[in-house]
Amino acid sequence: MKTRMLLLITAICSLSFSYAQQKLTIDTSKSELKWSGEYTFYFGGHNGTIDFKNGHFIKTGDVITGGEFTIDMNSITCEDIKNADGNESLVNHLKDPDFFDVAKYSEAILKITNVTYHDPTHMKIFADLTIKGITLPIEFQAEVDFEKEQMTTRFKIDRMRWGINYNSKLRDGAISDAIGFEVTLNLKKLDE
Repeated sequence: MKTRMLLLITAICSLSFSYAQQKLTIDTSKSELKWSGEYTFYFGGHNGTIDFKNGHFIKTGDVITGGEFTIDMNSITCEDIKNADGNESLVNHLKDPDFFDVAKYSEAILKITNVTYHDPTHMKIFADLTIKGITLPIEFQAEVDFEKEQMTTRFKIDRMRWGINYNSKLRDGAISDAIGFEVTLNLKKLDE
């Protein structure tokens, strides 16, 4: 009887341990968030980067099941305008209230709510994205490279859903409603 009880306790503890959650912190210095916006009626647009403030995945057993990432909206840059004054003008405009209103909303947050796997390295991620204090659900495909300890994804959002627009209807119609994001998340090494 004691042997059976010991085996049962061992099995329960093993099962609980195998499904324990683990927090995997990202390396913000090696992770990257690129943005792009295009014009509606002709080729071209702008692109740049935004830094991650912090972030982590939740790993349950052997798979990613959640996570949360904070984006520093003050860090937004433009990479395609080489003229310093023009570059600064666009970046300041993106920080204005009619776009990201960075003075009031200095952070954006992406929180993973669910993950479904197509195979061990390809998945569909369901998340809540908060921009300008507005939280809305999004979904996108992602890929994991276990050797590099890296996840990559590309997706677009409709900026109008988060109130990201020009005050002028004429100028607002000149840019696409879609903002594209290209994301690379690298895990922090255990020895760092």
